[in-house]
Amino acid sequence: MKADIRYFLIIIFLITFPKVAFGNNQIKIGLLAPFTGEFENIGKSIISSARIALNKINNDNISIFPRDTKGNNLETLKQVEELYTQGVRIFIGPVFNKNLKGLEKFKDAYFLSLTNKILNNPKNVISAGINARSQFNAIKKYQKLNELEKTLVLIPKKDYKEEIEHAIKETRLKAKKVFYYDTEPTKLTKQIEKVTKYRIRKQNLEDEISRIENSNEDNKEKKLENLNKKDTLGKIGYDSVIIADFDESFKSVVTSLLYTDVSPKNKFIITLNQWFDESLLKEKNLQPIYYPSINKQNLDAFTDKFFEKFNYKPNYLSLLSYDLIGLIYYLSLKNEALEISKSFKTQNTFKGKIGIFKIKDNKINHQLNFYEIKNGKLKEIF
Repeated sequence: MKADIRYFLIIIFLITFPKVAFGNNQIKIGLLAPFTGEFENIGKSIISSARIALNKINNDNISIFPRDTKGNNLETLKQVEELYTQGVRIFIGPVFNKNLKGLEKFKDAYFLSLTNKILNNPKNVISAGINARSQFNAIKKYQKLNELEKTLVLIPKKDYKEEIEHAIKETRLKAKKVFYYDTEPTKLTKQIEKVTKYRIRKQNLEDEISRIENSNEDNKEKKLENLNKKDTLGKIGYDSVIIADFDESFKSVVTSLLYTDVSPKNKFIITLNQWFDESLLKEKNLQPIYYPSINKQNLDAFTDKFFEKFNYKPNYLSLLSYDLIGLIYYLSLKNEALEISKSFKTQNTFKGKIGIFKIKDNKINHQLNFYEIKNGKLKEIF
């Protein structure tokens, strides 16, 4: 291929190449995470995963410099300034999108942030999280597999709305209609009624029952019996619904769809990465549900190894930080220590614990798996 595409299985690399000479090049990585305060558990998990990766690499020429951001933007800038004066030019973190402000002044430094937001970030920030574009790419693939041509996309009026809009545009997702809704319970059901034409379908049923009652049709009683078992009459005009929401808010939307006689049993209910939320397995009335996510088998294996070593389960972001350590190490073998940043601009494809991810033009996109929750069980589709 004309493009410079490098495919590398990071985890195998870490195991089979424990000692590689760097010459005099010292690879310094700043690790920016909240180690105290409200989000200290996230930081604790991230640094533990980084240490596992370092042990696998087993090379004295790569060092990590953890710094506590406290989840605060000013503290983040302070810690970056300190490491920057010590010659650090590659950072993993910050964790939160709100802490990216001001990083653009460190022009020759690169930040592999764990955020999944990609819009309006400083040019030297590479968002390594599972972004909306990656998720909609997987959804688009699922649409094609099932020949879904009439998709309704439901987007909540939340702070990530623009990210969803951008992802739909970039992936050229097939969407018959995009509808925005308020998550406030008192407003939600009425909005879902509107977009699914519930009142019209309800009236259609009442009109048909009245017509049959006043008619002399054959099998009149049987027809009325069947109609009285229905809640509505008529089509909603969609073969699938994508709900760009999470947790209880997502469940509320599906519940509203059920109320308006739109069942997951006859319409594909698709959502975004739910991080294998086990509570969804218990909600059998909301199933089947479909969503993209990372490689579950790799996640479980990593979680078991992590728990065995530290006696607690890791945060999902820690798996990402593990892969990023391996990624930087691999790139350092292909470039001088101060030239690694150039690799983020060319096209590279990697496979780590989290799955396959691609880098191009300072952007990371993940090639995700796709899952079905049905009858209380999780199944991988691709």
